Amino acid sequence: MGKHKLRIIPLGGLGEIGKNMMAIEYANDIIVVDAGLMFPEEDMHGVDMVIPEISYLLERREKLKGIVLTHGHEDHIGALPYILPQLDTPLYGTKLTQGLVTVKLKEHRYSDKATTKVIQPGQKYPLGNLTIEPFSVCHSIPDSIGLIIHTPIGAVVHSGDFKIDYTPVDSKPTDLARLAQLGAQGVLLLLADSTYAELSGYTPSETVVGETLDHIIADAPGRVIIATFSSLISRIQQVIDAAARHDRHVFIIGRSMKNTTKMAAELGYLNIPTGVVRQPDELHRFPHDKIVLLTTGSQGEPTSALVRIANHDNSQVRITRGDTVVMSATPVPGNETLVHRTVDTLFRQGAQVIYEKLAQVHVHGHGSQEELKLLLNLVKPKFFMPIHGEYRHLSLHAKLAKSLGMPESNVFIIENGNILELDRNKARITDKVPAGNVYVDGLVMGDLANVVLRDRKMLSRDGIVVVIVAIDKKKGKIIGRPDIVSRGFVDTTEEETILEQGRDLVATTLERSSGRPLEWSFINTKVKDTLGKFFYEQTKRRPMILTTTMEV
Repeated sequence: MGKHKLRIIPLGGLGEIGKNMMAIEYANDIIVVDAGLMFPEEDMHGVDMVIPEISYLLERREKLKGIVLTHGHEDHIGALPYILPQLDTPLYGTKLTQGLVTVKLKEHRYSDKATTKVIQPGQKYPLGNLTIEPFSVCHSIPDSIGLIIHTPIGAVVHSGDFKIDYTPVDSKPTDLARLAQLGAQGVLLLLADSTYAELSGYTPSETVVGETLDHIIADAPGRVIIATFSSLISRIQQVIDAAARHDRHVFIIGRSMKNTTKMAAELGYLNIPTGVVRQPDELHRFPHDKIVLLTTGSQGEPTSALVRIANHDNSQVRITRGDTVVMSATPVPGNETLVHRTVDTLFRQGAQVIYEKLAQVHVHGHGSQEELKLLLNLVKPKFFMPIHGEYRHLSLHAKLAKSLGMPESNVFIIENGNILELDRNKARITDKVPAGNVYVDGLVMGDLANVVLRDRKMLSRDGIVVVIVAIDKKKGKIIGRPDIVSRGFVDTTEEETILEQGRDLVATTLERSSGRPLEWSFINTKVKDTLGKFFYEQTKRRPMILTTTMEV
């Protein structure tokens, strides 16, 4: 035993926020921790989501023992409907996490084919040469776990997403006792969440939000509309509790919010007093000061319930003066503009909008610097590798570890695809495997060629020009003047002049070349070169130019 090296291979989540996926390999066994998605960046036009590349796993499918899930957030389970059919491997997760995964897989008609195994903190589960032992961690969703991975050469601790909350809503704090016990026995490697490594101090407790929501629901003159993530079960519980205390009824709006609350209640993760939650068609029965609406849309997503309400696109709810809207979530990086636009629309319609800058209506679920230090001090790892975060977060987390006395040579900042190889005494970065982005675009999934994104960027910035050329079928010569149509290129005042000049230019160019029969490839190249240069000189823009020929 112990003659092989342990390999840690991040396939996503390092150097970025989201898309978390980590492969852990020893001899002929691989386990994968999480399989998340990432929301597209602004320049990824038309891309719905980004998921990890799994070519490394596909080539070693026979070694794969399972995917272990730390919790039910999209950035940890969102890629499963796309990668599970390719890998066909068992899923290990706690009861609530498996419930959320089942809801997600049902939408993709894959839930019957998946093998799911419920795991519990404190139990050990052998997966080949590797044994996983989940431990409870506090996060912004119940049933979150970190993992102790027992390997033949030592223990690896994977923190999952965590914070240290001494008064959590679900009464399950992070299991510091087990971590301290493990630290006393010796830990080979710690992999720890770096998302909020920039923030000093401690992350506030979730109960702070409960108190704020309680005051808002007690004091609001009319309806209270609370927008949050459907997976924030503890936040939903706080809203239901506050509504019950102040004799209000809760109405759940939005498909994902309804599905999640139904599933969480059935599994016992939501305690809903009789008569508090009502059906949306009962809304008209109650005065406004007896109503709380719970909805999705805290990120300004165009199809979410709150945005549809704000845009008068919901048949059951319209914003009226006296409504209080609470945005109980922080905008995901990149979503700020959408969120601000929604807030502005709600203010315009007479609502009072409360968001993070005005009151403590959200706390995040990740440890700040003092909690990260506490974890390092308890676990006392020989080697340390920060995970989950952009490069600056990883760097700052590594700096914290060094400030606690860890030797610089034992701290590894690595990025997706790098392999960290360890034995009992040494660790080093050895190699790199493919770990790029796979784009999900509508129903299409794959490595969207850069040319597709480039074209979309060009279309969004400079528009499109279509040139229609008629050719004499027998002689292969141009007939008449070409027609040019544009969209999103120039406005109507410029359009006629520039496009007219463009027609003349194309006609002259092609007539000059018509000593021989014209071929489509020649016409296409000639038109693009001539018009591209002309349009850039005139407008300093480079529209996409498409050429169509008609044989007459």
